[in-house]
Amino acid sequence: MQHNLAIGLLCVLGGGIAAQWVAWRFRLPAIVLLFALGLIYGPGLGLLHPSATIGGYFHPVISLAVAFIVFEGGLALNVRQWRTSGEGVLRLTAVALPINWVLGTLAAHFVGHLHWGTSWLFGAIIVVTGPTVVLPLLRHTKLRPRVAAFLRWEAIVNDPIGAILATLVMEFLLLQPSPTGDVSLAAMEIWPHLLFSTMFAIGCGIFPALLVKFLSSRDLLPEILRIPIILTFAMSMAAICNLVMASTGLMAATVFGMALANLNVVGMSELRRIKESLGVIVVSCLFVILTADLHRDVLQKLSLPIIALTLTVLFVVRPLGIFLSTIRSDMSWQERLFVGWIAPRGIVAAAVAGAAGLQLRDAGDPSAALITPAVFAVIATTMILHGFSLRPLARYLGLTLSNEPALAIMGANAWSTNLATTLHQQGIPVVLVDTYSGALEKADRQGVPTLKAELLSEEGLERLEERPADYLIAATPDAIYNGLVCARLAPDFGRQRVFQVSPGIARLDLYRGVSRESRGKVLGEPSWNFSMIDSLFDRGWRFHCHVITDPLQENDITGGQSLVFMVIRKGVAIWIVSAEDEIEAEAAEGDMVIMLQPQPAAAPALPPTTA
Repeated sequence: MQHNLAIGLLCVLGGGIAAQWVAWRFRLPAIVLLFALGLIYGPGLGLLHPSATIGGYFHPVISLAVAFIVFEGGLALNVRQWRTSGEGVLRLTAVALPINWVLGTLAAHFVGHLHWGTSWLFGAIIVVTGPTVVLPLLRHTKLRPRVAAFLRWEAIVNDPIGAILATLVMEFLLLQPSPTGDVSLAAMEIWPHLLFSTMFAIGCGIFPALLVKFLSSRDLLPEILRIPIILTFAMSMAAICNLVMASTGLMAATVFGMALANLNVVGMSELRRIKESLGVIVVSCLFVILTADLHRDVLQKLSLPIIALTLTVLFVVRPLGIFLSTIRSDMSWQERLFVGWIAPRGIVAAAVAGAAGLQLRDAGDPSAALITPAVFAVIATTMILHGFSLRPLARYLGLTLSNEPALAIMGANAWSTNLATTLHQQGIPVVLVDTYSGALEKADRQGVPTLKAELLSEEGLERLEERPADYLIAATPDAIYNGLVCARLAPDFGRQRVFQVSPGIARLDLYRGVSRESRGKVLGEPSWNFSMIDSLFDRGWRFHCHVITDPLQENDITGGQSLVFMVIRKGVAIWIVSAEDEIEAEAAEGDMVIMLQPQPAAAPALPPTTA
């Protein structure tokens, strides 16, 4: 038993995280690798049999894990997003969902040859576009915020609704006559139960969020217990609601996350970072486990009608449903086409299909054996096709921010404006940010993209998301402020991609200086503080771009009276020079080197090193 458990943990946890890293390194959809890994472990090699190993706790554990995922998604839903995408989101959730349900049902019956009851269940399951699939894809694709909001809101909001809808259909399919023998009377009793369960789930989501807000504002929630208590509330409310009615726990978890995100509870940034890390682990494990739990006989039931049904869902049901639901909306034709195609199904659909198939089989439904292969065929096909086509399709339709690595410079002054102008003239995506509009006037006249915002504010972060930015240089005269900006954006950009002008040699001491956790990487050498760079600029030094034609001549170009700031390989990366780099960037043929040099007329010596 212990041997089997160790193998299971190694396969699920180790293999899942390894697949995530490979996907990140080579820019592949992680969900496709996880799905393939599960097929290899389960139906392929027979190493894992999760439901048999875990036993009766399998589906409850899966349900709670899914509740955690939708809770994480709920934290990403801010009401402010309705300002730019409200109508589109409303159409995709309130209008498209019932249309897709009906169209999916008709396709299942007439194309897949399923019985009417099973067809209604299939249609209810496939209306969900899981956040477990959509959110990871959004992280690796720089979509425009409005389009990303469409997919994010639809996935997170429709997930619990679709799960409850499938549960409701199951209630009808497994309906037993009332004591008087009247089936219609028993059916009427379901609606009050549904209404009560829904309202109870909403209340279970809002009440603990208000309680967290109350305790936080009165210093009754210690920092060490803040995140454990919030996560306990999310899991507990989901479990309680599932006892009242299956799948309503997903709604409670989603509402709880949304309420926390919009109540402005202090300390949510730390929770978001932790839950994102936990979410990666949970999603990796769930995909591997659910796919590995498939039996070979399920895969053998993939007949021509099921294949035809899958293609109908992809190319008819979803596009037609989105087209009908967005008629006369403010969505452009590019957005409608993109959303009509991108609809990958995820863990919620897989979990609901697995549980529903077992219940229908126990009830003696003749088409129960077809619901699981039909749903998993849609899941696998949408994950592969939509996962690999999302980025190129968005790029073709003009719905991405930029395909080039981009740089944000915080602090508009004489030399940072010159740096931004030099990069802009070379076609490198750059945005110059400052809180004072007057400081941005010169960059505006040069045609450089600018942003007037405070990057330590929520508004500033949201507006920065609308601009292409993969790297950051904090270049204000205030070293402490530079450190705050870098520390705030490090979790989003990556700690190796946020840089700040040197605060001085003394402040870089590993023990007595400013902690690396509280600042960015040093831009250039420790002696390159703001005063030094500013004084060189006043003496006539300017930024120039040199294209490497022969790597052997790199030292001739960068040596002497010049300060190398960055090496750029277009379409690949921006290597910003830092004394804290363990490996020095080497320029290759065709790379651009951005350096600060004296004008040809004069070459004053570098000032002495200062602290």
